[in-house]
Amino acid sequence: MNGVLQHPLRVGTRLVWLAGEVVWAALRFIPCILLRSNSSGLVWRARWLQYACRRALRIFNVELHAAGPIPERGLLVSNHLSYVDILVLSALTPSIFVSKSEVRNWPVFGWFAALGGTLFADRKRHTQVGPLNQELRNALAEGALVVLFPEGTSSDGQSVLPFKSALLEPVTNSPHQLSASLIEYCLDDGEVCQEVCYWKDMMFLPHLINLLSKRRVKASVQFCKASQGSLDRKDLAKYLQSRVLRLKEQSNSSSLPSQRRDFHAAQVPTAGLSQQGNSVYGVVLTD
Repeated sequence: MNGVLQHPLRVGTRLVWLAGEVVWAALRFIPCILLRSNSSGLVWRARWLQYACRRALRIFNVELHAAGPIPERGLLVSNHLSYVDILVLSALTPSIFVSKSEVRNWPVFGWFAALGGTLFADRKRHTQVGPLNQELRNALAEGALVVLFPEGTSSDGQSVLPFKSALLEPVTNSPHQLSASLIEYCLDDGEVCQEVCYWKDMMFLPHLINLLSKRRVKASVQFCKASQGSLDRKDLAKYLQSRVLRLKEQSNSSSLPSQRRDFHAAQVPTAGLSQQGNSVYGVVLTD
């Protein structure tokens, strides 16, 4: 929390900004409901969330670099470091997330998650796996991109935890596209593992306020395609983890700024969003 004491004006300004964005996002969500007969449609909810997340990235002054083919549908698996992961991935491509049920009660983020169509998993109720898998099938059938963090928890980013397989059943032996990604962060004025990563027994509000004190957050996302073949869900989990580990090995051979590999801005939906050069709401698109 030292950053808060050192930069009270920055934190205060960003908190007010965040409150304003919450109000603006709510106002933008209302006509979406009124103009659509199916108010539970996941695709438009994902687009609404993308708009909100791109605006939110400006509050945290996130500089985002992406590499590889950004998926638009199917299932995307990724390592998991922080609640910022949702902002980052959603900003790049409209996404429906699978999240632990506790997130629903988080201030601001829980509200955004619910309106954005997030599928909530209750880790204490194993009987929920079947219904949740059906929700996943429905989302995939609707043409949405579903993002799953198979580690089952967030970490400090030093390693990629073993992938859990329970929620991979809907894509086992199915035609849905599979993709994997690796998310990494860099801070000039702090420690990523303690001030960006959100893990162990950290408290949400103190962590969020401290993160708002940081001058800038650099984020890097690497994507790759994956093929499932005829693997069962447990073997598929191991295979997908190996894809993320491979991305991490490639990343370890270079520093974050050098990860600005070939990227086509056309892959990122930008309709209705204001742009300046190749920056979209704080998202740096590198060619």
